[in-house]
Amino acid sequence: MATLDDARRIALELPETFEKTEGHRGGATWRSKHGTFVWERPPSKTDLARLAESGRAWPEGDILAVLTDGLEGKEELLAALPRLFFTIPHFDGYPAVLLRLSAIDVAQLREVIAEAWLLRAPRAAAQAWLAANPAASS
Repeated sequence: MATLDDARRIALELPETFEKTEGHRGGATWRSKHGTFVWERPPSKTDLARLAESGRAWPEGDILAVLTDGLEGKEELLAALPRLFFTIPHFDGYPAVLLRLSAIDVAQLREVIAEAWLLRAPRAAAQAWLAANPAASS
């Protein structure tokens, strides 16, 4: 089981990453100069109401939103790993998934965050990181 502290540590280990806390309902966001790639995502009242209307509930524990490589990548994650990832109507048409931290181990979390970071990382930083981490590109 991964924690929010694990997510913070993993994200901040990636080059040219910084944390902001004023966005996304006051939760932490991790971003590069090219944008946010992972963020805390507590539910809004609207989220809870829309889920209740469909007979669903917001999962317990900390939830992260994670950028995906397009809508197709999003759908692949949702289909392949429904225990880890889910979505809500607010994310319809947006390339991101929600991640249950209580359902993922730290190694998997590291992979998910690194893949999201690569979508927003400056090119030189991404190339250098991939050269130093060849297992990440396989």
